[in-house]
Amino acid sequence: MSSPALFDKQPPAPDLTTAAGEATPETAAAISIAHLSKTYPVPLARVRKLFRRSTASPIQALRDVSFDVLEGEIFGLIGRNGAGKTTLTKIIATLVQPTSGMVTVRGYDSVRDEERVRSFIGLASAEERSFYWRLNVEQNLMFFARLYGLNRRAARRRTAELLARCELEEVARRRFGELSTGNKQRVAVARALLNSPPILLLDEPTRSLDPLAASRTRALISSLAQGPRPATILLTSHNLAEIEELCARVAIISQGCICALDTPRNLRALHKQRERMQITLAGIPPEYAERTLAHEVSDLDITSQGEQVQVNFTREAGDDCLDRVLRALLGNGARILACEAERASLLEVLESYEREPAKESEAQS
Repeated sequence: MSSPALFDKQPPAPDLTTAAGEATPETAAAISIAHLSKTYPVPLARVRKLFRRSTASPIQALRDVSFDVLEGEIFGLIGRNGAGKTTLTKIIATLVQPTSGMVTVRGYDSVRDEERVRSFIGLASAEERSFYWRLNVEQNLMFFARLYGLNRRAARRRTAELLARCELEEVARRRFGELSTGNKQRVAVARALLNSPPILLLDEPTRSLDPLAASRTRALISSLAQGPRPATILLTSHNLAEIEELCARVAIISQGCICALDTPRNLRALHKQRERMQITLAGIPPEYAERTLAHEVSDLDITSQGEQVQVNFTREAGDDCLDRVLRALLGNGARILACEAERASLLEVLESYEREPAKESEAQS
C-alpha cells in the first residue's frame, strides 16, 4: 500500500507506450534496481552461540539483483515460492530495507526518500492483513481514502468508482473478515488504486479468483497501462499464461538471483531445444506416410481422420529435419494442409532455469 504521508499531485506522465502497453526504447526507467541484496539474520544467533547451540545460516533472499522497469510498462516477475519475489516487491515499496544495493523510484532513493517513494506507489500484496476485519468493504476503502488525504466527498466518489471498477458492489456492505480469499484480493487491488498512483506493485493479483473474475482483473490491469496516464506495473504471478498475456518483459528469479530477463517470446525461443511438430496432410494413406518417415524423425506418431492424416514428431530446433520430412511427403504425392510447431511455455523456461543450479551443485559435489 502506498503511504498516505505524502499525497502530492503529480503532473500527467507523457504517453510513451505503444497501443499494446509496451514501452518504447526512449522510455525512462520508473523503477531502477541496482545490485540489490537482502539477507535475513538468524534470530537470537548471538545468544544461541553463547550457549553453544547450533544455529542455521542467515537466509539470503536476494543476491545482486539489477534491472529497470520502464515508465508505462507491465513488467512480469516469475519464480517459485521462496525465490525472492515478495521480498523484492516489499523493498521497492519501502516496507523492507535492503542489506546492500539500491532501489530508485522515479529518481528517488527508497531508503533516503521513502515517504516520497511511497507517494508514487500502490501495493496490492497477497495475503493482505492490514485491513480492518470488522469493517465492511466500503468502510475500509473510505478509511484508507481519508488517510490518503481525500475529503469526505472525494473519498465517497473514489470508493464508489473502485467498487464498480473492481466488481465489488455486491460485497460492499459485507465485513472484510467474511469475504472469500479472492474477494479480499480484489479489495486489496481496489485500495492500491485509491490515490491513482503512477506505479503499481501487484503481487499475485488474481490469486484465488474464479476464471471469469481473473479475466476481468487482467483486463483492468491492461487498461491501467493503456490510459491517458499509463501506470507502470510490476506484476508477480504463478499464472504463467497471465504473465505472457499481459507483460512486455519478464524476469525469472531463482534462489534470489535474476536468471533471465527478456520478452516472453524470446525467453521461449532461447530455451526450446526440442519442439513438437504437427503436420496435417492428405493424398496418401497413413501407413504409407509412416513408411516414408520411419527413418527420418524420432517419436513419430501418425493418426488419421477421414481423408486427412496427422503426423506428429519431435525435432531439434533449427535442424533440417522438417525440411527433409516435407520433401519426402511432397515427393510421394502428399498435399500439406497445415504445419505447426508446439511452442515452449514459460513453465518450461522456468523449469529449465530451476534445473541449472541443481546440475551445478551435483557437478561440484
